[in-house]
Amino acid sequence: MGRRTNTAAWNGKRWRIDVQKDGTRKSFYSSKPGRTGQREANAKADAWLDDGIAAKAPRVADACGAWLREVEETTSSTNYRPLSSRWRNWVLPVIGSKRVNALTDQDLQTVINRAHTAGKSKKTLQLLCADMRAFCKYCRKARLSRYFPEDIKIPAGARYKGKTVLQPADLLKLFNVDTTAYKGRAVRDDFINAYRFQVLTGLRPGELIGLRWADIHGQTVNVARSINIDGEETQGKNQNAARSFVMSEMARRVLDDQRHQTADEESVFCITSERYYYHRWRVYCETNGLAPCSPYELRHTFVSVVKTLPAGEVKPLVGHSEDMDTFGIYGHALTGDAENTARAVNGVFLRLLKTV
Repeated sequence: MGRRTNTAAWNGKRWRIDVQKDGTRKSFYSSKPGRTGQREANAKADAWLDDGIAAKAPRVADACGAWLREVEETTSSTNYRPLSSRWRNWVLPVIGSKRVNALTDQDLQTVINRAHTAGKSKKTLQLLCADMRAFCKYCRKARLSRYFPEDIKIPAGARYKGKTVLQPADLLKLFNVDTTAYKGRAVRDDFINAYRFQVLTGLRPGELIGLRWADIHGQTVNVARSINIDGEETQGKNQNAARSFVMSEMARRVLDDQRHQTADEESVFCITSERYYYHRWRVYCETNGLAPCSPYELRHTFVSVVKTLPAGEVKPLVGHSEDMDTFGIYGHALTGDAENTARAVNGVFLRLLKTV
């Protein structure tokens, strides 16, 4: 039923109650004296508030099934699976038995607080907030509830999960050692240029796997697609993922070497899957004594190395900024700036490797 937090008041002549729904405010009255009139005014208000809402709203555990199916149909599997896991492990145990029209901000806050107490990162808590707000929006659209969460907060003590990046000594090994272990013997790693190119450009693993020779135009790289862990081609992690950038001199040399190996292929690095790439990188690190980190953290390494450059130069490279430049704008307006940025990135890496 609708949410009414007040009750009718006697104004000397009649009972009156003011309520609001969907931005519309109404008053309801009863001229009957005593509590009978008060109940009548309240009943009129409740009937108006409840108009269009299911008489008996389902419980969260029942209502979320249709919502999750809708999410699964409208997003990638790599987005749906973690959302479904968060919902199953953190949301349903707390509010699964509550009816959707009886939810309160405190109910949702309890979900966040318990996840925080369990040591979940600030990023996970933010995702949980977004998940629950999306579910509440679905319930409003389905006319199961009018509840709109307004005051859900991330605990002040929440912290982002620390990221591992390659240290200068690890980078020196990466750019000087091209062998890995295979069946007990040292062999050249077929993906050595992929590791190096990712560190030098900040590409995400999926973007690296999706890179084709047709995306390379002289010194410019067009990031047009990403291959997720399920092998599905997507347009990237967010609306800023599609971008262009000019390669640094070191990145161009790596790509020139790779061209000798895979120039006849459509794919630049010919990586069959993200899981296989993760496995090969882990073996390379173990074989050569590099600090353990994930391929995605090679991207973080790039950002850490170039952090001394102006933010406006770095953001178009990594595809995070809302004002980053897509292919069309890039080619017309920022060619000179992009080349200067490429030289600056190259200089930062050269200085770093020379100091080790």
